[in-house]
Amino acid sequence: MSTATHQVTNQAPPRIGINEFTSNPALVEAVHRYGGGWAHDRLSDIGDLVGRADFQRDAELANVFTPEFSSHDRWGHRVDDVRFHPAYHRIFGDAIAHGAHTSCWAESREGAHVARAATFMAFAQIEPGHACPVSMTHAVVPSLRLADPQLTDFWLPKVLATSYDPELRDPATKASAVFGMAMTEKQGGSDVRANTTRAVPAPDGTWRLTGHKWFCSAPQSDAFLVLAQTPEGLSCFLVPRVLPGGERNGFFIQRLKNKLGNKSNASSEIELLDATGWLVGEPGRGVRTIIEMVNQTRLDCILGSAAGMRQAVAEASWHVAHREAFGAPLVDQPAMTAVIADLQLEAEAATWTAIRASAAFDDTDDESSAFARLATAVAKYWVCKRGPHHAYEALECLGGNGYTEDFPLARRYREQPVMAVWEGSGNVIALDVLRAMAREPQAVDAFVREVGHAAGHSTTFDAHLKQLHALLSEAAADPQAAPRIARRVIESMALALQASILIREAPAVVADAFVAARLGEDRGTEYGALPTGVDAAALVARSGIER
Repeated sequence: MSTATHQVTNQAPPRIGINEFTSNPALVEAVHRYGGGWAHDRLSDIGDLVGRADFQRDAELANVFTPEFSSHDRWGHRVDDVRFHPAYHRIFGDAIAHGAHTSCWAESREGAHVARAATFMAFAQIEPGHACPVSMTHAVVPSLRLADPQLTDFWLPKVLATSYDPELRDPATKASAVFGMAMTEKQGGSDVRANTTRAVPAPDGTWRLTGHKWFCSAPQSDAFLVLAQTPEGLSCFLVPRVLPGGERNGFFIQRLKNKLGNKSNASSEIELLDATGWLVGEPGRGVRTIIEMVNQTRLDCILGSAAGMRQAVAEASWHVAHREAFGAPLVDQPAMTAVIADLQLEAEAATWTAIRASAAFDDTDDESSAFARLATAVAKYWVCKRGPHHAYEALECLGGNGYTEDFPLARRYREQPVMAVWEGSGNVIALDVLRAMAREPQAVDAFVREVGHAAGHSTTFDAHLKQLHALLSEAAADPQAAPRIARRVIESMALALQASILIREAPAVVADAFVAARLGEDRGTEYGALPTGVDAAALVARSGIER
């Protein structure tokens, strides 16, 4: 029954029908700046797709009706089946069809990684859970290229394909394949060298793996890269779910993880019992073989966090532009203007940093490669850590609506921490940066040269560079004591990188605001505590609000 008391007024309309690429000026500008302008029309089409009401409804359904696991069928046969709502498969199929997984490997041209990054971000902005297996399928390519040529020739075309076939069956009968990875174990976590999974050679040249993996995301995938111990040490293996000929491999799902967020994505514990695997790379060099896969998935954690920030500020600015309080639109209230401006500033910095890091993988010169190794870890630490609080502040802009599951920001708030946890949580990444600094001084030199290109912009930025050099020198002078200041070092590096990129490439209103708000003496602590002189209205306008 409808009554006069239930007439809906002063509520924001649904944010649908918005092109999620062209309405994001930071992403458009960064894509064009870093060589991906040729993909503009393609990305615009993707922006239209993910902005549609039906796509966003599918994103909601995939998270409401979460994956279900059945170990046995009704007759008692072991099936290890993970079932998804059809909405999940529709989203996954669209992402694959548009190259969100491996387009940068399939089309080798300037800006290929940049275009793929923007594609990935568009899909992950609306539905992040499916992005995990999309990311792993993307990241497996460098490791697959190290495999035996026969293995590479069989699997690589399937990984590069733009068709999506979720059915588990003989891989020889499939035109496409989705990959996952299984590295961590309950006794070691990030310390993968503590793994106890064992691999023994078989007479036919394959290996037999036995062990328990504590985290295996997307267990419905066609195949996995798995780390296991051999006499030579930790080694990398390709383990398919279904063997050639159609027999199920010795790959058993124990349970699905009950996660805080990332609900549409099935993460699991698995048991390998005499599972058949093929060696990838050299025996005893498993970490080296899989490390580029880790680097690529770390990059995607940056992309996913930046995409989440974009969703957060876009939804928040949309709400406050359409909601009135105290006689004026919320967005025009100075306190709210400052909050939205600050959220947009953070999202812009994350977006520019994510695309710059992606561009480094397009360049094959030694300088770019050295920069990419260090910058990816630095940005992964910082951008992913900034995500959860950013999502919370955006959620708060919606008031009580934001705290309900009917609006997307509650889901986003639960989602953002996973990017900081996956592929190395804070201390792991910070210590990886210290190790890279010690082992690859050329990477430090490349990073310092990159951020130094913006020197002279302002006394504030130059003062930060001076502080950064002092911290780097302190860490290098006493490697044993360096872990104590690891987080200070990486934070200083991250802020220098973001500021340098924005100074050189972004509009002055963005760059000047970032330097003042993140490096200046008058910087605040919470979002919205902007220094005097920041053009908040101009930043809000870049959030893409429509009124």
